[in-house]
Amino acid sequence: MKTLQWKFFAILLGAIIASSTFAADKRIGIVVFDGVLTSDVTAPIEVFGAASKKAWFSDYAVTVLSATQQKTIQTEEGLTIVADATIYDKQEFDVVIVASAYDMDPVLDNDDLTHFIKTQAKEASWMASNCSGAFLLGQAGVLDGKKATTWAGGEKGLASAFPKAQVVFDQNVVVDQGLITSNGGPVSYQAAFTLLAKLSSEDFSNEISEAIQFNRLRSAF
Repeated sequence: MKTLQWKFFAILLGAIIASSTFAADKRIGIVVFDGVLTSDVTAPIEVFGAASKKAWFSDYAVTVLSATQQKTIQTEEGLTIVADATIYDKQEFDVVIVASAYDMDPVLDNDDLTHFIKTQAKEASWMASNCSGAFLLGQAGVLDGKKATTWAGGEKGLASAFPKAQVVFDQNVVVDQGLITSNGGPVSYQAAFTLLAKLSSEDFSNEISEAIQFNRLRSAF
């Protein structure tokens, strides 16, 4: 009887250790706001959400962050999103992804958001943006001295607004020293897979690409 009890205890202890080993202790924050472009948000959620279910990426969790004190926002295309938290909650992230909107003026006028990005950039391993979200990173000084891009056709505007940035033209995704920027839209998937490879490996990134059948889309071009 004691032997069985010890076996049960060993199994239980093993389960506890396993669960704690794979508990998420790293966070990926995705910044959203009213008018945000849907694919800028849903692409990284799908990619990193699928990856977080794998043992090799289970220490990461995705958090959707509202740029205001209101958690409920509506995307440009009419999708209602309820964020997990806001930028006013005390938290730190290993990765911060900034989405975009057609009209960035209200977002760029959000001083609290700029401060949040500046603060997170000091500790985060990676900062990222899709589409015109690069302008938010630029305003926070994240692009200074680094290669970056924005929406296709917006490169001149980015270079003019932030002369300290090394703006790259006609390239979907740009990677430079803990920074990933992309054109956005469908390219947000490509950017997410690029970032996933940096956080894990190319093989693991390809595994998720196949799991959500994005590889079929790649092969179509």
